[in-house]
Amino acid sequence: MDCRQMDFYEDYQSPFDFDAGVNKNYLYLSPSGNSSPSGSPTLQKFGLLRTDPVPEEGEDVAATISATETLSEEEQEELRKELAKVEEEIQTLSQVLAAKEKHLAEIKRKLGINSLQELKQNIAKGWQDVTATSAYKKTSETLSQAGQKASAAFSSVGSVITKKLEDVNIRSIQHSISMPAMR
Repeated sequence: MDCRQMDFYEDYQSPFDFDAGVNKNYLYLSPSGNSSPSGSPTLQKFGLLRTDPVPEEGEDVAATISATETLSEEEQEELRKELAKVEEEIQTLSQVLAAKEKHLAEIKRKLGINSLQELKQNIAKGWQDVTATSAYKKTSETLSQAGQKASAAFSSVGSVITKKLEDVNIRSIQHSISMPAMR
């Protein structure tokens, strides 16, 4: 560090006095306003913090207004009865679903179907679905054609190499015939 940087560190003083403890003159920002230390100013005390819920994006603002303010006692009682009825129906449907799932498990057990077999069946069905798509068929045809072309190319390369080897072999035989044997 050079001399100029040291000056900045020496001139800087924190607004907080950590030796003195909590400075109660700073606003304590708590969403509920209830957990601030006693005696400290809060936004709620100044009327700056709303305690009612703020509507989320896409939420209907009218839905956030307290419905009890606009409904009569009779309407509220009717809605409470409807709420209890819907909750009871949901509970009944949950019980019926649980019974059906239990029955399903019992049938599978009697048939000898276990989780591994189900997984195999699901994978086989999924593969069958994939192979039935036009994209898979088109890709398969393209790869098949490419394979045939590659096979033909390798075959022609192989025959060229074989012909060259035969030529080399014939020349070496001819060369050895044309040279007199040395004894």
